[in-house]
Amino acid sequence: MTQNEKQKLTGDEEIIKELCVSNGLCYEKVCQEGSGEMVLEMFFSGFPHMVGLSLFPRLSSLTIVGQSISSIQGLEYCPLLKELWVVECKLNEISGLHNCVHLQKLFLYNNNIQQITNLEMLVNLHVLWLNKNEISDIQGLNSLVNLKELNLADNAVETLGHCLDSNINLHNLNLSGNKISSFKELTHLARLPRLRHLSLKDPQSIPNPLCLLYNYYIHVLYHMPHLQRLDTYDISSKHLKDTAESTVLKKMMYYTTRVRCAQRQFDELKAKLRQQQKDQIQLPEERIRVLTHMLRNMECELSHVQSVGKKSGEPEDLTSDFRNNHSHEQRLQHKLDALKDRLRFWEQRLEEVEACHQQNVALASDRRDMMVHFLLLELETMGNIHFEEGNTGEPWFTSCYDLLLSRFCAWDYKPHNISGIKINRIIRIHNRALRQRFQDKVHSLLCRQEPSPFSQNYKRCMEYLFYVPDPEHSCESDEILPILENGFKTADAYKALGRERAIPLSNSVSVSDQRRMTFMQKKSCSTSGSSPVDILPFRHGQLIISKVFLGRSAAVKEGLPIDCDHYPKANSVYLSTCSKEQKHTAQTALDMLCLSSLPDSCDCKQQQKLWYMFDNEMVLPEYLVDFEYVTQDTSQHSPDSPSSSHASPADAPSVSRAELNLDEEALNMEPILKPHPKLLSLDEKSTLTLARANVLSQITVLNLHGNSLNKLPEISRLTALKQLTLSFNEFTHLDDISHMPNLEYLDVSFNHISSLEGLRGLGQLIELDLRWNQLTRIRDDMNVLRKHAPALLRLDTRHNPWHRNECVRMVVLGRLKTLVQASLMTHSRTDSERPRSLSLLSSAHLLTQISLSPWKHSQELESGWTTKITAVNLDGLRLTRLSNLDRLVNLRWASFDNNELTRIEGLEHCTLLEELSLNNNSISRLEGLCAMHRLTRLSINSNHLQCLDGDVLDQLPNLHFLSVENNIISSLHGLQRSRSLFELYVGNNDISTTRDIYHLKALSSLIILDLYGNPLVNKLENYRIYMVFHLPSLKALDGVAVETCESETAKDVFGGRLNADMVAEKLGHTNYRDLSELNLQSSSVRMVDLAPADLFSNLRSINLDHNNLTSFSGLIFLPNIKVLSLNYNHIESILPRQKVQSHMSNKQNLYHKVSSSGYGQQNSRPSREGLTDNLEPLMSSLEVLHLGYNGISNLINLQISRLTNLRALFLQGNDISQVDGLDGLRRLRELVLDRNRIKSLSENSFWGQGVLLNLHLAENRIRELNHLQPLTELRRLFLDMNKILDILELEKLEVLPSLMELSVVGNPVARRSLHRPAVVLHLSTLHVLDGMTVTLEERTRAELLNNEAQGSSSGGEVTLPGLVPLVTRPAPLRGAGMHSLVPDQQDDAHDTSRYRKQKAVVSLLRGVQSDFNFRQIRGSSSHYMTALQQTGYRVLSTFPNADPETRYKCHSVPRPPPPPPPL
Repeated sequence: MTQNEKQKLTGDEEIIKELCVSNGLCYEKVCQEGSGEMVLEMFFSGFPHMVGLSLFPRLSSLTIVGQSISSIQGLEYCPLLKELWVVECKLNEISGLHNCVHLQKLFLYNNNIQQITNLEMLVNLHVLWLNKNEISDIQGLNSLVNLKELNLADNAVETLGHCLDSNINLHNLNLSGNKISSFKELTHLARLPRLRHLSLKDPQSIPNPLCLLYNYYIHVLYHMPHLQRLDTYDISSKHLKDTAESTVLKKMMYYTTRVRCAQRQFDELKAKLRQQQKDQIQLPEERIRVLTHMLRNMECELSHVQSVGKKSGEPEDLTSDFRNNHSHEQRLQHKLDALKDRLRFWEQRLEEVEACHQQNVALASDRRDMMVHFLLLELETMGNIHFEEGNTGEPWFTSCYDLLLSRFCAWDYKPHNISGIKINRIIRIHNRALRQRFQDKVHSLLCRQEPSPFSQNYKRCMEYLFYVPDPEHSCESDEILPILENGFKTADAYKALGRERAIPLSNSVSVSDQRRMTFMQKKSCSTSGSSPVDILPFRHGQLIISKVFLGRSAAVKEGLPIDCDHYPKANSVYLSTCSKEQKHTAQTALDMLCLSSLPDSCDCKQQQKLWYMFDNEMVLPEYLVDFEYVTQDTSQHSPDSPSSSHASPADAPSVSRAELNLDEEALNMEPILKPHPKLLSLDEKSTLTLARANVLSQITVLNLHGNSLNKLPEISRLTALKQLTLSFNEFTHLDDISHMPNLEYLDVSFNHISSLEGLRGLGQLIELDLRWNQLTRIRDDMNVLRKHAPALLRLDTRHNPWHRNECVRMVVLGRLKTLVQASLMTHSRTDSERPRSLSLLSSAHLLTQISLSPWKHSQELESGWTTKITAVNLDGLRLTRLSNLDRLVNLRWASFDNNELTRIEGLEHCTLLEELSLNNNSISRLEGLCAMHRLTRLSINSNHLQCLDGDVLDQLPNLHFLSVENNIISSLHGLQRSRSLFELYVGNNDISTTRDIYHLKALSSLIILDLYGNPLVNKLENYRIYMVFHLPSLKALDGVAVETCESETAKDVFGGRLNADMVAEKLGHTNYRDLSELNLQSSSVRMVDLAPADLFSNLRSINLDHNNLTSFSGLIFLPNIKVLSLNYNHIESILPRQKVQSHMSNKQNLYHKVSSSGYGQQNSRPSREGLTDNLEPLMSSLEVLHLGYNGISNLINLQISRLTNLRALFLQGNDISQVDGLDGLRRLRELVLDRNRIKSLSENSFWGQGVLLNLHLAENRIRELNHLQPLTELRRLFLDMNKILDILELEKLEVLPSLMELSVVGNPVARRSLHRPAVVLHLSTLHVLDGMTVTLEERTRAELLNNEAQGSSSGGEVTLPGLVPLVTRPAPLRGAGMHSLVPDQQDDAHDTSRYRKQKAVVSLLRGVQSDFNFRQIRGSSSHYMTALQQTGYRVLSTFPNADPETRYKCHSVPRPPPPPPPL
């Protein structure tokens, strides 16, 4: 210890004693024992200075709490210190730690530290606590690479930036209680790979402003998925991370569609501007064509006159002829000069139109870029900054509009001839962070202890003021966007830009915009060149309307600069335009108010003020206004009414009639040339005549201007030709101009040339004029010129409809043909993971923006360096092919936009590729992608694709995103094989048929679809709901979210509609004319719309069982239908039911629907005569109709009589109670009414069924058999399971002279089979009864029994030779095919037990019979034609004079077997 140290210790003796006492040390022995002490602690008092530490050289831990220490001292004697606590002291800075290189933990919280400094040497530091200080900027931590825990809570940090990028080992970070308000700042923390614990709103601190924003947790979880704890909460669950990522992905998809919509709107406006330009240049082009044609004619004439004058060399010719020629030549030259003047005028006019067009496109592009920026900002802030574009229906829009007009004074703009202002667009700004900051600031001012004049009524201090950026004093190209995002700059920032130390605002439009107007005028005057497009260079502008809390305001003092230091008690100062003090104000303020000195000013000057706000937190930007000034010569738009959301384009100056008259004067000037005959073809004689030569080999100049030539077959024979003029002809190609080795000048302007293919062998061509043709493909045409005109020096390609006009010059000048190593080094990256960023850029673009290239051109590359490349961005390099990529085996993200590629090649070895972008090329096929099995995103917009190869897409199983907009794709066939697609963009192609939509139905994961700009969108009626119906998984269509109401509407309109598209989907083809049968059972069909009907002319059979039809709908228009099956539907009528009349009461409507009520139906039932005579017959080809199980209750309402050609009608299983309404069915052969509610038959039931052969009435409630007389041709009658009690009812069937088969099984009368003898006896024509054949033996016994009963009273049994005794045999149920028969109870008719057994058996048989009879009722009509004999043989009766082939056409209806030979 030195002498000086001893003296110093002596002076601090009391402090050292206190230190020793606090740590249990003896002061007298501290010099000896202190060297072994490793831990010291000092709490609360007694240690005002850090002294005596030299006594403890081996100290490893020092704790000082609650002292009055202002700086760290004496630690140079403690080189082994590892832990230091200096907390709750009064430290002002970090110092004195340069020797503590072993320090691992440093706690300096609760001090007055303002900057992080002097920590560079602490490379071993692991823990650093600087919370509860006054730190506003994080800095000085770059060398702390081993730092694991950092606590900066309760400071004043607002931004993070890249200050923590070097701390890659940081594990725990606490930033609670700061002023971080932007989500963008949090994204910087994503670069800390080992960060696991993060606190931004610790319970012990106030939260950061961003913690109060929407989607805070989602944002953090997405960008930092490796976090384990956030704000003391455990977030290690994978479910939370997946939910956050899913939410972000949905938002990115949504904003992708929004950005595409903005781009689409720009494209539409650009197309309108292009059409406007086309209309405007139509007249100049026409005039230029006429004038140029005349000019060329005059040049030819002048050349001819001059050549004639040179040839005339005789003296006697130099008298009158020479004078005449000279005079003629002068007149020609004078007319030529006049024509050239007019041409210059119209060419200037064209330039003005083009300049105006470019200006309008630039304005539209700026608006598009701003809208895209707004959308991206919304995405980056997770919706906490939102921009709302207003319209006249919004109250805030009207208020804002009126405010702006009220503060606009035309007198201020009188020198500029401005008469008004037009508001093009108003955007409302919703910035949650800025609004919260503004409200907190106002609240803090109102809550101060001292009384203030605005604390009682603070709303009087609120004002809306205008701000227009000053382009002359701005460090940013666009100052508006940062203001909308982060608010206004601080007063100091404005001072640094050379302006006042305050935020300049005004309540006047003119005062706010004066700086910009002055700057734009100076810039326009300094710009050299032609006259400006707009005489008002500041016509278009933007201003911000801000909500301002003025607080304490004061007037600007004379001679004082505008600075808050000179106005300590004021929150703002103001300057009136009419105040006398303005003469003594700073010069900048005078510039702002220069308009006030104008004479004849109005009273608005009394109201105009210029405000200066000292605190940027008291200014809240709320509206962005897009406006333009209206001059007195701007006619079409009135400034007094709100305009649409988009500005109308500016028009080029109009052309007066006087200009056209000048053209006519120039064209009609003397001399007037006689029109020469136009050549249609060129032969040797005419060539020599035109060239004034004797032989072809002498011709060096040939002018064929102004003919009608389209071919030059002999032109190649002019081997000496040097100049060839072919303007104003009819050429479409230049195939004939080839192999002309001496040709130097070629003029083919004003033709119809669409391609330069065929032009070859022009090795000496120096100048080529291609103006005013139809060339479109610049790349192909320039390839021809490079190859066949290598000496070309001058080329004019103006006034051609190039596809990519903006790229013409670059393509002509040259291009990079193949990929070189230098380009690959510059535009490649080696990142292993895609950065987690809320950006819509592709991964390749994003990586090249945020990270630097790992390669240096000066260094020597190691072998295998290309295998490290994971991303390449080679946009805009004019590549014609992809090569040298075979070694990029680890490439994952690639972009080749804006090149000249024609094929996808060179990527065969890039099997790990995940994203590929090939926009704006010339690719025509998807070949070359088959090896990329991991590809998830593919973008090939603006190419020449004509189809989507399904074989290629089948090799991309992970493809989630596909964009092929702006191609010429005509079909979506092949997309059905890309089943993993989530997003599909096919806008602006040539898709025109609904059939293509069915290719997308296999894409069950598709949620975003864009078909905008295809012919289908305008061609298809109800396009949007049609798409929503057929693709129910869609969440967004054509950039617009799919609403729930749209899905419901789609179901109502298209649900169950059977149309040609549905048939194509079910059958897999569109060969409708080859279709003869259609089976669509259980397809939820509720409407039929098979139009046009001619497509289905060969359709014969339709099966629509188990659907939801309520009428025949569009089926009635099918011309050749023979068999129609509509079982198990809800058919009410053939035609759709008409709406109930509105004049009926609700009670009447109710009774009208209930058929059993009878109320209100007296007049609703049509008469028989009206039904058959007045209604037009329908479906003249229909022969077989199945309407079983439809709930039909009224046959008249069904209008079945209109089917006049019907042969078989099946109505089983309905609710029919009365047989009526069959009058028109005069050709009906078979009628099935089983399982209905028929109780009796009326007189008119079968009034027109004279040819009916088969009638089925089983399982009804019939008791009487009356009114069957009209059925004279009836062969079969089935009355099973009815309620016929008396055998006399069966005897009534004698009126059926042709009846051959009868079945009454299940009726009471047939319960014991006692009815058979009587029935057989009375029905002499009967062959089959109850399913058994009536034999001759049975009929004879019946007659004997009958004779016995009438003529003899003897009870003995009578037998005849050869006859078996009559024994009643049990009759099987018709069609049952069972051996369980009803036993004969003839001997014991009253045996109750047997009767019960018989009843049970009958019930069982009834159920079996019911199941059997109607199990195949939908497709089988033959069941009703057959019966089983007792022996098992079938008896079949067919329709007489009917072809069974025509009766059973439907394959779904089984055809009965042929009848057995007669017994």
